[in-house]
Amino acid sequence: MEEIRPGIYYEDLYLGVNLAACVFPHGTIYIDAPLKAEDARAWRSMLLNQRGGNNRLLILLDSHIDRTLGAKAFDCPILAHEKTASVFRSRPSVFKGQSPENGSDWEGYIDSIGTRWAIPDITFTNQLSLHWGGPEIRLEHHPGPAAGSIWVIIPAENVIFIGDAVVVNQPPFLANADLEAWQQSLDELASHYRHFQIYSSRSGLITLQDIRHQQTFLKDLQKRLERLIKKDAKPEAVNKIVPALLSHFSFSQEKEDVYTKRLQSGLYEYLLRRNQPILEEAEGEETDIGESLDAPSEL
Repeated sequence: MEEIRPGIYYEDLYLGVNLAACVFPHGTIYIDAPLKAEDARAWRSMLLNQRGGNNRLLILLDSHIDRTLGAKAFDCPILAHEKTASVFRSRPSVFKGQSPENGSDWEGYIDSIGTRWAIPDITFTNQLSLHWGGPEIRLEHHPGPAAGSIWVIIPAENVIFIGDAVVVNQPPFLANADLEAWQQSLDELASHYRHFQIYSSRSGLITLQDIRHQQTFLKDLQKRLERLIKKDAKPEAVNKIVPALLSHFSFSQEKEDVYTKRLQSGLYEYLLRRNQPILEEAEGEETDIGESLDAPSEL
């Protein structure tokens, strides 16, 4: 565990996404959850030793299984974007796995099957500010990797947590992506937060160069997908563009199979959604879960 600013902690030890937390006088705010319940308990225990206030809150940066499956182990209120909450509403109450494999971390954790989901208790639409006795914590909606993707920004400390908006030396998850919105989010990240410490959920501290590389990849991806869409290609046709897309990244040979599956699965689902716009619109309808907050709001 690293204290990157007073009361702000970062952890990349556990299976799943990298974690963060803010331990302030009013309590502890967790950012994302590890996959394993025992890891969640260990993370909570470490932070308890930092002697913050008694209140606790878990923020989920989007709906990806790697960051949401272990949420129930925190046994505290959960905050997420309303579109993330709507994804939970459509899931069965118990996680039954997915097929085919999509290169996620949960696939290496067999005990994940049978885990019960924890549904977000608090949702927001655009922006939400938290005041827990320390510097302001601002949550903003920045779609891209998923419709409900958010960033956690601590302006006074020049720190920002961006979830899966940028990943380094690995392909991103694309099944639920909005590529145009993603590019807009990255443009804002590069222009407004270039002097911040920027933390990716899968790659740790990243640079402006990493953001530019992600933008280059997404532009190439969009061009290749547009060609397939113009040809009315079936979703299976995405397999032909995977090798060229993988060439954007540097990684060990042992990762090639996992990253190939990640791209194949993500691109297949992406193209399937493009071919079924009516279904996509229905799935994206707004659903109120727990306490819904209009933007901007404060807690």
